[in-house]
Amino acid sequence: MDADTFDESDLFGVVQQSGARALLFGRRALILLGAPVLTADYDFWLHIDDIERFNAAFDADGWAADRSPAEARAQGRYRLENGHLIDVLVARVVPTVTGERLAFDDLWARRKQRSVGGALVSTPSVKDLILTKRFASRAKDAQDIAWLEELVKANVE
Repeated sequence: MDADTFDESDLFGVVQQSGARALLFGRRALILLGAPVLTADYDFWLHIDDIERFNAAFDADGWAADRSPAEARAQGRYRLENGHLIDVLVARVVPTVTGERLAFDDLWARRKQRSVGGALVSTPSVKDLILTKRFASRAKDAQDIAWLEELVKANVE
């Protein structure tokens, strides 16, 4: 899975085979649900105990982490790069702009699995995706929340 022959389903296969508890969120998760949006990166919320397992799965393909696992745990996030970008959130709990506190373990318990090219991808539920869109207060997040709320109204998970 080098930068020249990148295949998204290969990336998701690496994540699945790593055995790490990893949730795809952000706009890539919305794209899996059919949202008409674009993004250039992948966002994963990873269980804080699974950093080494996750990184090891990507090492063989030349992905480089910008922080050591200890630094990532202290900062709550890090990046993997190999011509493509994976932003990795590793906090146990993240506050939203509205003051809610989202715990990884709670979202993991409610996760949904979606098949992409034969790989299973774990994402937060639609309602939890709405909450993750409240980590920041950007205009695109408000647009994404409105789109996701339509899915909730239609009982789409």
